[in-house]
Amino acid sequence: MTGQAPYSTPSLLFEERIPVLVGSPAPVTRFTVGGADVVMGPAGMAVVVKAGDDPGRSGVWNAAEVRLLGPAPAAVTERLMGSSRADDGSLLPIHIAVDVEGDTVHLGTGRVGRGGTADGVLTDCELRLDSPLSRDLLDRVRPPLPPDDLPGLEWLRQVNGDRSAALEDFITGWYPPLTTSESDGARRATTRTAPHLPDGLRQLHRLAERRPDVLGVQNRILPETSRRTDLRGEMRVIGDECQGGFSWSLLWTLDEPEADPTVWFGEFDQEPIAEQEPLSGFLIQFSLFEACMGAKYLALPRRLDAPQVEQLTQALHPVPLRPFWPWVPTQFYVAPGLVMRVGSENGVEFDAWAGASHRSALDPLAGLPIDWLRFDG
Repeated sequence: MTGQAPYSTPSLLFEERIPVLVGSPAPVTRFTVGGADVVMGPAGMAVVVKAGDDPGRSGVWNAAEVRLLGPAPAAVTERLMGSSRADDGSLLPIHIAVDVEGDTVHLGTGRVGRGGTADGVLTDCELRLDSPLSRDLLDRVRPPLPPDDLPGLEWLRQVNGDRSAALEDFITGWYPPLTTSESDGARRATTRTAPHLPDGLRQLHRLAERRPDVLGVQNRILPETSRRTDLRGEMRVIGDECQGGFSWSLLWTLDEPEADPTVWFGEFDQEPIAEQEPLSGFLIQFSLFEACMGAKYLALPRRLDAPQVEQLTQALHPVPLRPFWPWVPTQFYVAPGLVMRVGSENGVEFDAWAGASHRSALDPLAGLPIDWLRFDG
């Protein structure tokens, strides 16, 4: 049934088909995983999720992906993560369906794309559909929710004026604050700062007291307790890449810090390269990069050429700063609730990544003739 077109049939009728799909006349076992019904037999598995768009419950995530949220029983974990196979060596099929107000829409078959475990227990699993859903069918099984109040773009007018205000307005608009008790822990863990820090870094750490993700989810700005000098003892490292591949530094001095110093990018033992924007612009760029990388809703195209980049960004606003990140010079484009980064090593092929605070913020990109690796709108 791989690639079979989805069909709708009354729930009772689909229930009668499940034993046949998963291995009748042998007995089947049933489980509930994150609000989904999971039925397993010797010839396959059926997963039935509820229609809707609740990130905290198993359901359809986008046109190509269904998410199963654990914890899952051991038998389900073993079946999904163990690549169970039939006697002929083929993978056992996973039939995926959605309960839509009493009717069951069978989406066809899928396969495990990625799974997460903790102490041997399945915590989450991405099921990739063999046949992606049409827009009409996606809207039926994952009804669109009205948008939240999307973060606005008032900060953008301040980028080349009051950059401190721009940084604060963007961060407080994009990240919801922690509760007082949660922020007490974040303050103790990450944000103790020394008096000789430039004002921009002190501001970022202050904002991180209630919004710790502003210090980074892909790369990171280091807390004071983790800062160090570089190998030459000339630079004070203020941030680094998640795997330690590169770092950002300021010139080390015992005097009062510059108001808006140069930020230096460097690999482990290479001569550092100056970022094109000083610290005030760098912190805005760093914050935009981390916001799109850590967003819940993503739009990820395959490699693009220059005309495709122009098409992709024509409905967005460019952020008026010089390119970020010397390795892959990167520009940023924004819309309410949306941040996109576009970078290129050679000026011919481009890599893009868009992150959104709500699915609806991806609407300006919907319908474009772009080959998407992932589109959560």
